[in-house]
Amino acid sequence: MTSKKIIYYILAAFIAGNLLLIYLQYNSAKNINGLISGNERLLYEFGVENELRALEKGVHAVENGVLQTITKRDSVDLPGIERQVAEVEKDLGMLQKINDDDNSVRFIDQLDTLVRQKLLFSHRVLDTFHSTGKTAAEDLFATPQNAQLTLDIMATARKIDSSRQQLLGMLTNEVDKNGREARTAGMVLIILVLISGAVLFWFIINRIGQQNQLIRQLDASEKKVREAARIKENFMANMSHEIRTPMNAIMGFTSLLQKRETDPVSTGYVQAIQSSGDSLLTIINDILDLSKIEAGMMRIEPTPFSIRELLYSVETMFLEKVKEKGLQFTTQVDNSIPDTLNGDATRLTQVLVNLIGNAVKFTQQGSIAVVISNEGIQEKNILLGITVSDTGIGIDPDKLPGIFERFRQAEDSITRKYGGTGLGLSIVKDLVELQDGSIDVTSEPDKGSIFRIVIPYKITQEVINNQRKWSDASLKHAAPADVRILVVEDNEINQQLMRHLLGYWELPYEIAANGKEALEKLQRQSYDLILMDIQMPGMDGYTATAQIRHTLQLTTPIIAMTAHALAGEREKCLSAGMNEYISKPIQEDELYRMIVRFTGRQQTEAPVKKGLYQPPPTNYRHIDLGYMREVSNGNKEYEKTVTEQFLEMIPEDLKGLELALKRKDFIMLRVLAHNMKTSVSVMGLTEKLQPHLDILEQQDNTDESILLTHIKAVQHICVPALKEARHFYASL
Repeated sequence: MTSKKIIYYILAAFIAGNLLLIYLQYNSAKNINGLISGNERLLYEFGVENELRALEKGVHAVENGVLQTITKRDSVDLPGIERQVAEVEKDLGMLQKINDDDNSVRFIDQLDTLVRQKLLFSHRVLDTFHSTGKTAAEDLFATPQNAQLTLDIMATARKIDSSRQQLLGMLTNEVDKNGREARTAGMVLIILVLISGAVLFWFIINRIGQQNQLIRQLDASEKKVREAARIKENFMANMSHEIRTPMNAIMGFTSLLQKRETDPVSTGYVQAIQSSGDSLLTIINDILDLSKIEAGMMRIEPTPFSIRELLYSVETMFLEKVKEKGLQFTTQVDNSIPDTLNGDATRLTQVLVNLIGNAVKFTQQGSIAVVISNEGIQEKNILLGITVSDTGIGIDPDKLPGIFERFRQAEDSITRKYGGTGLGLSIVKDLVELQDGSIDVTSEPDKGSIFRIVIPYKITQEVINNQRKWSDASLKHAAPADVRILVVEDNEINQQLMRHLLGYWELPYEIAANGKEALEKLQRQSYDLILMDIQMPGMDGYTATAQIRHTLQLTTPIIAMTAHALAGEREKCLSAGMNEYISKPIQEDELYRMIVRFTGRQQTEAPVKKGLYQPPPTNYRHIDLGYMREVSNGNKEYEKTVTEQFLEMIPEDLKGLELALKRKDFIMLRVLAHNMKTSVSVMGLTEKLQPHLDILEQQDNTDESILLTHIKAVQHICVPALKEARHFYASL
């Protein structure tokens, strides 16, 4: 039953109930009035009866008074007789007022005549007594006429009484009837009230039951929705993983093909594959973000961050792409903006990456500018304005209202020409609104677009990682006296690399083989910087970082070192509490820039004296010693040590891969594949082995035959590489 019908039924019942109550009340009032009227008439009849009795007594009293006066010959009692006569006349007058019964009126008229005749006769007897004497009066009193008058008066009075008794019976019956009807109406009214109360009580209970049932159904529906969202999220995550795994292989082999000499046509094909692969990875990331937002799983996690460092990191991401297209890229931060803000730096980075990425994609010539402005400060809050402008293709004014809708592009041809799904700006809008911000856009075709964002952030006085302003000009030799670095790394080759680089820069350091050992060292003494590997046995880098931030309550800067180079890896590290991300194999300049950035120690001598050492050319076919010699800077001892470690570790790792697959120990398979990424980098094998090692590390319920194929591919590359590495080691 719909709510509208229920309202109609309730209204109809209300009207019917009111009409019934009015009818019952009317009848009840009528019966009560009849009862009152009947009672009054009964009282009147009792008065009439009393008047008749009084009249009879009065007549007898007059007659007796006359008789006594004659008999005693005494006229003293004449005033009493006169009073009795007056009372009789009064009673007659009262009886004459009766007019509700024809018989009673007729009999009363007869009674009136007879009584008056009796009174006149009594006066004649008294007059005879006074004029003639006792004897004549007694004779007159004893005449039959007097006796007959008395008998007629009594008979007429009885007739009147009989007639009034019939009327009294009728009145009594009517009073009884009205009383019964009034009592019945009262009972009916009480019963109706009880029934109405019961119906109302049942209706309320029934509605409460229906509401409770509806609430249970809604709870069940909500649980189903949440479960569906969770299943969808898991499906999206699993699908993205399944898609990423072959995509990594595609991208890896594409990179290898780009290194080879090919004809112009093949080069074009490879570039097309590379571009399509990049677009597909972007689409995968967009769909994942979209599914998280739809499922309500996208959370804003405010933490202190440096707005200038964040902008610098984003700028660094796009420098190469901007240079390739010959664009001018500028960034500017208003000097009045405090450097340290409290907000979700990861989501802000994602917003900037999307907007700047679009600007780079749609701008063929000209410039891209990012300006961060102060839109107002109130107490400890600031409205941060972000403007991203470009001189690209622009957007038609008619398309602007729907530009932030999902799967919408400014033009239908954009997807074919530039790629993409139309999800980027929708995700940007959702992320901005999740941070209580706003976004708008102005654009003109062929003149460019301007995206303006305003997001509120809190101003915090907390110092982030002891950061100081720096620039490329500050990449100078660090003072070893007051900088202590903790390297958390389980791979021996990477440990040796850190020893060589930090020792060359004369920076004090200590090495921990895993996260647990790092925590023990941090409890004993403090460090200025932590270089943290992500995947380690026992306690990985994420867990160790959480312990450092929450258990030890340390704000020491942490730089993640990982062989993962997928999109979103940096944001994942930042969300875990780390401050920056550096991919393996470690690049000397990038590592030193990170150290200077997070310690701020400066001197005047450059740490890397490029140009003083020129590594001899090599003619090896499989290994590439360029990275090793660039890092070693002529240090033969370092080259000999890491080559020896390579020769010891790789054969064991190759055997371990086969054994892990044979035992179906997929966890060990992942660990070995991850460790090999660092081990093989020293011999320049990263590009060749990366696609295979990625699949082995990220496999999830992958067919064993596929895993075996990639293990064989790794062996096929490593076996001749080991042979060349032995030759190189012998030459040292």
